[in-house]
Amino acid sequence: MEQIILLCLISTCISTIHAQKLLFSPKWGPIGYKEHDADDMTAMDEIIKANEFQASRLIDGSTTLREGDIAVSSGRRSKVCFARSCLWSKSVDGHVYVAYSLSPKYSEMETKMIKKGMDGVEKGTCVRFVPRTHQRDYVEIQPKTGCWSYLGSRGGRQTVSLQSPDCLRVGVISHEFMHALGFVHEQSRLDRDNYVTIMWPNIWRDRLRNFEKFKTDSLDLPYDYGSIMHFGMFAYSQDGSPTIIPKNNQNSKDIKLGQASSLSRIDKMKINKLYKCGTTDE
Repeated sequence: MEQIILLCLISTCISTIHAQKLLFSPKWGPIGYKEHDADDMTAMDEIIKANEFQASRLIDGSTTLREGDIAVSSGRRSKVCFARSCLWSKSVDGHVYVAYSLSPKYSEMETKMIKKGMDGVEKGTCVRFVPRTHQRDYVEIQPKTGCWSYLGSRGGRQTVSLQSPDCLRVGVISHEFMHALGFVHEQSRLDRDNYVTIMWPNIWRDRLRNFEKFKTDSLDLPYDYGSIMHFGMFAYSQDGSPTIIPKNNQNSKDIKLGQASSLSRIDKMKINKLYKCGTTDE
């Protein structure tokens, strides 16, 4: 009898382990999850991984996520901002000061990581993040569920969610603050089909809307394959096949989509051009 019980216990353990492997393998994992080499991960890959594991597309009763990490509200403050609208105010000294408050739930090390992500946006641009004192318009950084931000300045308090530890990576933090400054994902540009091919059959059906195009202002700047705001090649892939590939040209095989940790040169140019400020020291 004891042998039978022991065999049953062993069988149960093996079944549990097998189920866990299926649940968290790339084939059976959450939508959009694909195990990449660390060197191949983009900021958006990290965001997809965090949001598909942890977050829902419905943040609360009136706020949903668009394109994977852009918070959109229905109701009184539901306007969606694109380039040249909903900008943060520019100071007389030429800088754009974005006030922020930081949740006390973050550790000292996590706080340093968030500030490092801010530094990545500040370097080479006129944007400066400053701790809130009296400012009416400000960003409240909270370790809510997932990585997400509203688009542009909404007026008053607005949340940027940086869940710990999944979203506390320099590139992810910079990516979300780019949304807060008013920038959408690069492949959402209206002219994107001139530069990339969206492989619709490879995208999970529930996430097809994340690849829509919008009438955004490209600011007369080149399409930026290496933008920190660009989806990675395998974003929301249902079977591990590419969902975005560069258009055929001599260098297409050498093009890497997206950035892992830092703004591209064109990302910084976008900020300075959108906010009409000169390039600051690098």
